[in-house]
Amino acid sequence: MQSSERFMKRCIQLAKLGDGKVAPNPLVGAVIVHEGKIIGEGYHQKFGGPHAEVNAINSVHDQSILSKSTIYVSLEPCAHIGKTPPCANLLVKHRFQKVVIGSLDSHSKVDGKGIQLLKNAGIEVKLGVLEDECRELNKHFFTFHVKRRPYILLKWAETKNGLIDSGSNNGEINWISSKETQSYVHQLRATYQSILVGANTVENDNPSLTVRMVEGKNPIRVIIDPHLRLDHSNQVFNQDAKTIIINRSKNKIEQNVEWVKVVELTPKNILNELYKRMINSVLIEGGKMTLQSFIDSNLWDETNRIIGQSTFETGTSAPIINTEPTNKDSFFKDVILTYHNK
Repeated sequence: MQSSERFMKRCIQLAKLGDGKVAPNPLVGAVIVHEGKIIGEGYHQKFGGPHAEVNAINSVHDQSILSKSTIYVSLEPCAHIGKTPPCANLLVKHRFQKVVIGSLDSHSKVDGKGIQLLKNAGIEVKLGVLEDECRELNKHFFTFHVKRRPYILLKWAETKNGLIDSGSNNGEINWISSKETQSYVHQLRATYQSILVGANTVENDNPSLTVRMVEGKNPIRVIIDPHLRLDHSNQVFNQDAKTIIINRSKNKIEQNVEWVKVVELTPKNILNELYKRMINSVLIEGGKMTLQSFIDSNLWDETNRIIGQSTFETGTSAPIINTEPTNKDSFFKDVILTYHNK
């Protein structure tokens, strides 16, 4: 492995430490190298906090050698004033010899401007080191700014005979996947800004939609309840996380619950409301009707289809997705099929 790739891999490792803490900002890692040795590291730790480049520079004891150093960064340094000053200007100030960048920033306020600023200052710039890996790192961020909607992951569990529930509405949950897979799903939730289900799922299962099985931040709960029929005793109305109720008649904010009126409840209109609220990713765990509506509208990016070992005699059939899986993993007793919308 070339040294530039090795240092960029370290940037990616560092960037992932901010997962679940920086959205809607991107995950970014930075490494400073002098004479082939790492002398400083940093990553974007929380939304509104210092960027990766700032943290990496601040970690260097003798900053006089920065002008003889190379900084590796997984995403193009910003060139605009947001919650923090522009990082590209900071790199120019310290007169870095070279800047190695994993992927360009598609945000309209950056989009090559950071690179141009560095080049104008006479700093050598190298692009595209482990670009695919760096873009995958920020798929939520890029989708949000390019497609002007959240990144969408569909997730459901189905039995060996293709059912997602037993058809019973007695308030009891008939688990399909193993405990280990359930923990994996909670870890997945911690990496998404929001989680979406329909009113039927809330009525049937009374889920909390939190990350209670792992450490992490609870996602914003988005509930599609067209006619406001849900009882406020349901767990999605508790104080564990913010809740958005998408409905046809009411706009209101009360404590941690926001009711959002959407007269025509299409997937596109729902996503537009999330986009307005700077939500850059949504994990959809709803029932068949909700999941199928996003599939049929071609508004999805990735799907996790979990196949357990159990079977139900009767129940609701799983959603239909007309594409081939891109990956198949055996996960304890379950199988996880991953699909990507190309």
